[in-house]
Amino acid sequence: MKQYLLDTNICIYFLKNQYGVAEHIKAVGNKNCFISDITLAELYFGASNSGQKEHKIKGVKAIEKYFTVIPIQKALECYGDCKAVLKKQGKLIDDFDLLIGATAMTCNLIMVTENVKHLARIPNINIENWIKK
Repeated sequence: MKQYLLDTNICIYFLKNQYGVAEHIKAVGNKNCFISDITLAELYFGASNSGQKEHKIKGVKAIEKYFTVIPIQKALECYGDCKAVLKKQGKLIDDFDLLIGATAMTCNLIMVTENVKHLARIPNINIENWIKK
């Protein structure tokens, strides 16, 4: 069975029930979907920065319980290697995106993101875009 790491944008669409993300997750099974603790941090920031903080925090807490959260410690060496390669190529991406992508690579997960353009710069990453607008 395939297993997936959901990027922050995918989690946001899941919370908003947009673009069929919930249906995709149901089809593959939430036990086969994971998130990085970086994604969790980004979601908590977005919730805290919104005008509906309490409501949004409840959504983030629900996601935290619904998916297994993978700590970034497993991915730090991969992150360092990938960042060095991307720097030499002049193709650096945001550190949080790279940490999330490195987590997918380290854990042999398919990266699910709408941000294909940037994450595809990571060598040998396996990406799927579930978003059809």
